[in-house]
Amino acid sequence: MPLNSESETHSRLAVLDGWRGISILLVMACHLLPLGPKSLRLNETAGPMGMALFFALSGFLITRFLLTHSSILDFLIRRIARIVPLAWVGMVIGFWIDAAPFRDYLPNFLFFANLPPQHLTESGSHFWSLCVEMQFYVAIALVVKLAGRRGLYVIPLVCLAITGHRVLSATPVDIVSWRRVDEILSGATLGLIYDGKFGPAPILALQRLNAYLLLGLLALCSHPGFEVMNYLRPYVAATLVGVTLFRAPPALGRLLRSRWLAYLAEISFALYVVHHLLAFTWLGSGDKLVKYAKRPLLFIATFLLAHVSTFHFERHCIAWGKRVSLSLRARGSVASQSVGP
Repeated sequence: MPLNSESETHSRLAVLDGWRGISILLVMACHLLPLGPKSLRLNETAGPMGMALFFALSGFLITRFLLTHSSILDFLIRRIARIVPLAWVGMVIGFWIDAAPFRDYLPNFLFFANLPPQHLTESGSHFWSLCVEMQFYVAIALVVKLAGRRGLYVIPLVCLAITGHRVLSATPVDIVSWRRVDEILSGATLGLIYDGKFGPAPILALQRLNAYLLLGLLALCSHPGFEVMNYLRPYVAATLVGVTLFRAPPALGRLLRSRWLAYLAEISFALYVVHHLLAFTWLGSGDKLVKYAKRPLLFIATFLLAHVSTFHFERHCIAWGKRVSLSLRARGSVASQSVGP
């Protein structure tokens, strides 16, 4: 069921910025704050919950891009320009902080450090998610290159297969790609549903579900005390995002479309890269009392650096990627015209 107008599309997709902002807040809270009594294990819940939302958003947006753009090279160039420059800067800083051996460099720079035998550094351990993302980009680009857009229909089947593997290997949470990528694939499946590839029935079903109940269910599916439910986390996260795309409750819709969450979404990638690295500097050192006394300074430094990175570094890298992709597209168009019919 395609959307009826560009303004309607923009209005609906605006909620994605809200979820992206919420996802980065959950991840930062997991790493930097003591969440409630330790017995409740809320820190262990916030991280998987935030990442499930983040991955679902990523899969959804990547699939929509591939459904509306014909050039795989364009897709890869834009993704590389968006992620690689800041990620590599962060990795270099992490290598220096941890005095990492040279054997860790290549797996991190080429984004396979999360695969066994893992080569993630201590301060750069959060880069596992970027490894999963980049591996997904390459894999989905190959699928579309070999099979065209019809190849995207394999996504739901692969997603279910990955979840089945997680169940059989008893891994409710993991950072290895073949035991985590179903969180991206569930969002990619949502992208196919949103574009009407499976007809109106899934959309009508999403419109009948309650977003608040799904939000509570996602928290349970992310809690380590409910291991069996953890296998449903990819699907609950994608369903929650889908429900708010089509029929967000008024209060939740206003929150997701708020300016402050949109701002957090805009600087979210830099926040993700920076916050964990800073936690391994002087700002995160000391015993528990000293460490948490420094937390306000760490948050201030994180947001300042993320703002500067987003608007004075990443923006130029993204613009460069767009220029390169447009230039290659123009050359391809000229070449095809010169060949003639």
